[in-house]
Amino acid sequence: MPKRKMLFVYNPRAGKEQIKGKLADILDVFAGAGYEITVCPTRCAGEAVEIVENRDPGFELVACSGGDGTLDEVVTGMLKSDFGTPIGYIPAGSTNDFGGSLGLPKRNMQRAAEIIVGGRDFPCDVGTFNEDAFVYIAAFGLFTEVSYETDQEIKNVLGHLAYLLEGMKSLPNIRSYHMRVTCNDRVIEDDFIYGMITNSVSVGGFKRITGRHVKLDDGVFEVTLIKRPRNAIELNEIMVSLLNRDINNEAIYCFTASELTIEALEEVAWTLDGEFGGCHKSVNIRNLCKKIQIRVAEKEK
Repeated sequence: MPKRKMLFVYNPRAGKEQIKGKLADILDVFAGAGYEITVCPTRCAGEAVEIVENRDPGFELVACSGGDGTLDEVVTGMLKSDFGTPIGYIPAGSTNDFGGSLGLPKRNMQRAAEIIVGGRDFPCDVGTFNEDAFVYIAAFGLFTEVSYETDQEIKNVLGHLAYLLEGMKSLPNIRSYHMRVTCNDRVIEDDFIYGMITNSVSVGGFKRITGRHVKLDDGVFEVTLIKRPRNAIELNEIMVSLLNRDINNEAIYCFTASELTIEALEEVAWTLDGEFGGCHKSVNIRNLCKKIQIRVAEKEK
């Protein structure tokens, strides 16, 4: 009987480079399940997109390991190809927000590999961002530049603390953007310092910051927009309200949407799953309900 074929893409520099000491164990799990494995380490940004987009149709499963940015590239490559394949994910980044949302183990890479070969396929929403794609977050404004401007070596040493330390540098220079947000028949026009469109139970390691009853397969995103504060005290109140998910704060807009358009007077820098997503004056964001299949653990009986 011919073996099933698996494509395994991994970022050797993600997180604290922990996969270097676990690679043999991971491949042993895959081989033990009867897979013939093609292994592709990535060497630069965007390489995983090309690998997955141009993969052979004979691969029954595409597995990947790295941070959420690596998963983003694999999903983008999957959407660019003409056919779908289940995706397995071994979280190995600094925060692993989306892996946590899926209930995947963050520190036990061998267990994550076992889920890939023995779990079930979960139909998951993903988003389109103009001509691009994202898995769990598209964001602009305060702190968003931190994830892609923080050096990988600093992330490896300090972990999530690196994001907070780099983010503090931007506090004295808070910028706001005048934007018009259109969603169904609703139009919001205001000055915003931050916005995020999410499909995750945590962002930046903070749980419930996106909402209390988030589902990854309901066809809608959780949208959070923060207005420009009038002073430092109001900024502090906004941050506390955001962390507590207190949507009664008048400076925060919180709602769900399957599609929205955001227009600005100037080009605004965006991040997609923690990586630079370009500068745009106008973006259209759509939820592709249950578009991809991601391997997760079997439900407990």
